[in-house]
Amino acid sequence: MSNDQHSDRAAGQRETAAMIIDLLHRTMVHHVLWFTEVRHQMGQKRALELLHEVFQNSYDIQMKHLAELFGFKMLDTIPEPLLHMEPDQLARFKERVAKNWLVNDGIWFQAIERAEGLNEAKRCNDSCWAHFSPFEASVIKRRLGLPEQAGLDGLKQALGLRVYACINRQSISDESPVSFVFRMDECRVQQARMRKGLADYPCKSAGLVEYSYFARTIDERIRTECIGCPPDDHPPEWFCAWRFILEE
Repeated sequence: MSNDQHSDRAAGQRETAAMIIDLLHRTMVHHVLWFTEVRHQMGQKRALELLHEVFQNSYDIQMKHLAELFGFKMLDTIPEPLLHMEPDQLARFKERVAKNWLVNDGIWFQAIERAEGLNEAKRCNDSCWAHFSPFEASVIKRRLGLPEQAGLDGLKQALGLRVYACINRQSISDESPVSFVFRMDECRVQQARMRKGLADYPCKSAGLVEYSYFARTIDERIRTECIGCPPDDHPPEWFCAWRFILEE
């Protein structure tokens, strides 16, 4: 193969590889746009029900084709190579995926902040949580097999499976038979700001949406109270704290 042929082949390979990445991005965005439109047309509850059905069916078909293409097996819906990874490596992979979620969230926020200002970025962020929290709670609820009214015990389990639980340190303490307190003891976002000498990011407005919507999706009887969240003052032991109360 001549140098020109080799160069043309390399350029073609690069273009094809770049197109594959682009196609994956388009697929993800198209998936979200379908969900967004169904939610608009049919309401959030029905859209979430259909989303779980669509994801499982689509995942099964797509992974079947990828397994055939790359020559790996699927074991109980999990790609076999993942199950053969060393436990520490698999744990690091999970943490990296969770961190990438946080990176993507931050990049969106910064893009809006640069283009439209902090207030607009915070408004979009808070609205995004109003949609993401019920979605995440619904996914976790199905994964755990929780009943419609999962109670405080169900909420405790669900809080331990959020994306944030993979990257932050959190704790729970029982307060009464009908309430408990959840604390974010370590927060990657706030700790990164501390290292830069910056004040806490004022995330209370987002937190009020995030935690109340999450808890209500787990059990509509649960009410959420903010004990403290930036810009509120807080002790060094935690960055934000929330009280969840079961109201019969």
